[in-house]
Amino acid sequence: MYVKKNFSLFDILRFSGGHIIWLTLYSILVTVFIEFFHFDWLHIPWLPLSVIGTAVAFYVGFKNNSAYDRLWEARKIWGAIINSSRMWGANVKAYVSNQFTDAELSKAELHHIHKKLMYRHIAWLYTLRSQLLIPTPWEHINQNKHVKRVTEKRMERFGINLSNTVPTEQHLKEFLPPDEIERLINYKNTATQIIDQQSQDLKELRRRNLIDDFRHMELQKLLNDFYTHQGKCERIKKFPLPRQYGSMSFVFVGIFIFLLPIGMVSAFHDISTYGPWVSIPFTVLIGWVYLMMELVGDYSENPFEGLGNDIPMLALTRVIEVDLKEMLGETEIPGPVQAVDGVLM
Repeated sequence: MYVKKNFSLFDILRFSGGHIIWLTLYSILVTVFIEFFHFDWLHIPWLPLSVIGTAVAFYVGFKNNSAYDRLWEARKIWGAIINSSRMWGANVKAYVSNQFTDAELSKAELHHIHKKLMYRHIAWLYTLRSQLLIPTPWEHINQNKHVKRVTEKRMERFGINLSNTVPTEQHLKEFLPPDEIERLINYKNTATQIIDQQSQDLKELRRRNLIDDFRHMELQKLLNDFYTHQGKCERIKKFPLPRQYGSMSFVFVGIFIFLLPIGMVSAFHDISTYGPWVSIPFTVLIGWVYLMMELVGDYSENPFEGLGNDIPMLALTRVIEVDLKEMLGETEIPGPVQAVDGVLM
């Protein structure tokens, strides 16, 4: 997530500078062909071109709205995860007690149970984040060589590689009991099995009368909420923006940019002798605007891709980790994740 108020000119050029170069070269090439080789048959009236441009703008606008909806829904889901996680910590601490048991446990034993349930939840958060970052076939990192290479550079400059996070396996070693790590990490969906393990522990606590039926149901309801949140994230991750919208907008923008310099030369031809050459910067500017509209939607539709537009899952996970550790009364609390080069991951 970008945390700067505005993008700098350098950031914009770094994102789209290469496109400006080929747009300029293409505009010059078309102008040279028309003016020096007298390809008068290439002249296109401005009216049909403007109609195409208007239609493309509407179509790209629809795609961008849909991409933003996916991004904002993902952020709302993680906001719900934060709220449910705080409820989980508070309820575990308040509900798991000696109130209903015959053989009372010591404070240290109760604290150990609280810590085990909260730490396992933190492990679930880091695991869920790791699973959501696994690339899907339609994400940029799995495209052709050029797009893949550009995406890898973007991940280095303002993406997931900025955070320098430790591997998920190390988080599991920190937050899971040793006897659970090897078993849970080998599942295809480790996050799902971590919640299931939480559920099994609640059943054991109920058997030992450390919680009553009502408290058991309330805690289990929170675990069901975590399954719901996880499923919503997986739905966004594993179901792309329908490709008939995502791909066709790229095709339509390409058609418009292909025709744009031909129409611009025609429109500027009668202004003056140098009119066609004056059309070049205007062609580049208009083409760049349409191209940026397409790129903004294209790089916003996958909120768990590991790029700068992503939901800051690491920062949100750290917020929850800090809250739960403070509930446990711990003093060694990690600091919040800081933005690097204006990007919070």
